[in-house]
Amino acid sequence: MGAPPGYRPSAWVHLLHQLPRADFQLRPVPSGFAPQEQEYQQALLLVAALAGLGLGLSLIFIAVYLIRFCCCRPPEPPGAKSPPPGGGCVTWSCIAALLVGCAGIGIGFYGNSETSDGVSQLSSALLHANHTLSAIDHLVSETVERLGEAVRTELTTLEEVLAQRTELVAAARGARRQAEAVAQQLQELAFWRGVPLSPLQVAEDVSFVEEYRWLAYVLLLLLELLVCLFTLLGLAKQSKWLVIVMTVMSLLVLVLSWGSMGLEAATAVGLSDFCSSPDTYILNLTQEETGLSSDILSYYFLCNQAVSNPFQQRLTLSQRALANIHSQLQGLEREAVPQFPSAQKPLLSLEETLNVTEGNFHQLVALLHCRGLHKDYSAALRGLCEDALEGLLFLLLFSLLSAGALATALCSLPRAWALFPPRNPSASCSGSHLSEPLFPARLETGPPPRSFPGCRRRPH
Repeated sequence: MGAPPGYRPSAWVHLLHQLPRADFQLRPVPSGFAPQEQEYQQALLLVAALAGLGLGLSLIFIAVYLIRFCCCRPPEPPGAKSPPPGGGCVTWSCIAALLVGCAGIGIGFYGNSETSDGVSQLSSALLHANHTLSAIDHLVSETVERLGEAVRTELTTLEEVLAQRTELVAAARGARRQAEAVAQQLQELAFWRGVPLSPLQVAEDVSFVEEYRWLAYVLLLLLELLVCLFTLLGLAKQSKWLVIVMTVMSLLVLVLSWGSMGLEAATAVGLSDFCSSPDTYILNLTQEETGLSSDILSYYFLCNQAVSNPFQQRLTLSQRALANIHSQLQGLEREAVPQFPSAQKPLLSLEETLNVTEGNFHQLVALLHCRGLHKDYSAALRGLCEDALEGLLFLLLFSLLSAGALATALCSLPRAWALFPPRNPSASCSGSHLSEPLFPARLETGPPPRSFPGCRRRPH
C-alpha cells in the first residue's frame, strides 16, 4: 500500500523496526505488525522480559555488594581512632546518583509531555473525523427529508392544480420521479451510518487510557523526586531513619523503573512495526470492524490518483437529476402560472427546496472528497508515530537513568551509614573520632568548647 501522503516513517521507526525479534524458543519472528499472532506476541513479551532480567541482575548485584560490605570487612584494631576510609567516595557517589536522578526526572517530564501531546493529536484527529462523518450524515438526512416533504406536499398539490393539463401533470410527475431518484442516490452517500465503529468512541477510549498512563508516570516521577529529597535530607542531617525510608523507597522505585522500562520497550517496538507500514493493517482492521467495502476505505485512507471516488457515479447522477428538476420547474413556471395562478405558491416553495438541496449537495461533494478525512488520518499517524513514539523513547531513557541512579544510591548507603556519628551520650562525651560527618561543617575560629560537668575525659 505504501505510506500515505502527509506521513512518512521517521528514522526512529526505521531503526526500531530493523531490530531482530524472536519468540520464546528464540526462533526469528517477522517484524510486520501482527498483534493477533502468538509468535509476535511472544516477541514483544520477550522484549519486555529483558527489563525483568535487568531488574534481577541489578538486585543480585546490590545484594552481593551489600553482603560483601557487611560481612567481609576486616576487623578494626582496638583503640583505632581514625575514621573509616571512603567518605569522599561516598559523597561523590551520592552526588553523582542525585545528578543522574535529577537529569532522569527532567527527561521523564519531557517524555511524558511529548507522549501526551502525541496522544492528544491522535484524539483530536479522531474527533475531527467523527465531526466530518456526522456532518455527512446530517446533510444527507436533512436533504432527503426536504425532498420527501416536497414530494408529499408541493408536488402533490401542483399535480392537483394542473390536473386539467395532461402535459403539465406529466412534467410535474417527472419532477417527482427525479426528486425521488435524488433522494435515493443521496441516501447511499451516508456510508458511515449504522457502522458499529465510531471515531468518537475510539477517541474517548484513547483519552481514558492516556489519562491513567499520564497519572501513573507523574506518580513515578514524584516518587523519584521524593527519593532525591530524602537522600539529600538524610545525608545533610545524618539521619539514619531518613536513610531507612530512602532505602525502602529506592527499592520500590527501582522495581517500578525496570517494570516501566519493559512496558515502554515493548510498546516502542510494537509501535515502530505498526508505523513502518500502517495502511494495510488499518484497512484490514477497519473493514473487519465496519463491514465497509475496500473501495471506500482505500479511497479515504490512501487518497491518491490510483483510487477513484467510489461515490462519483452517484454524485454525477444526483447532479444531473437536480439540473433536470430545475429545468422542469422553470418550464412549469412559464407554462402553468399564466393559466393556473394558484400553482405559483407550490412552485416557489419547490424552487426554495431545490436551492437548499443544491447547497447541501455542494457541501456533500466537498465533505465526501478524500482530502478532509485523509488529512485527519495523516494527523493521527503523525501524532502516534512521531510525537508519542519519541516521548516513549525519552521515557525509556528516564527509566534507565533512574534505575542506574537508584542502584548507585543503594550501594552507597552502607558506607554513608558507617560515617554517621553515634547518637548516644557516652559516645558524644568520649571525644571519639571514629565517625565524621559526610558533609563537613564550616571551620570556625574561636575559643575551645567548654566541657560539661557530666562528661569526664577518659584516659588514653
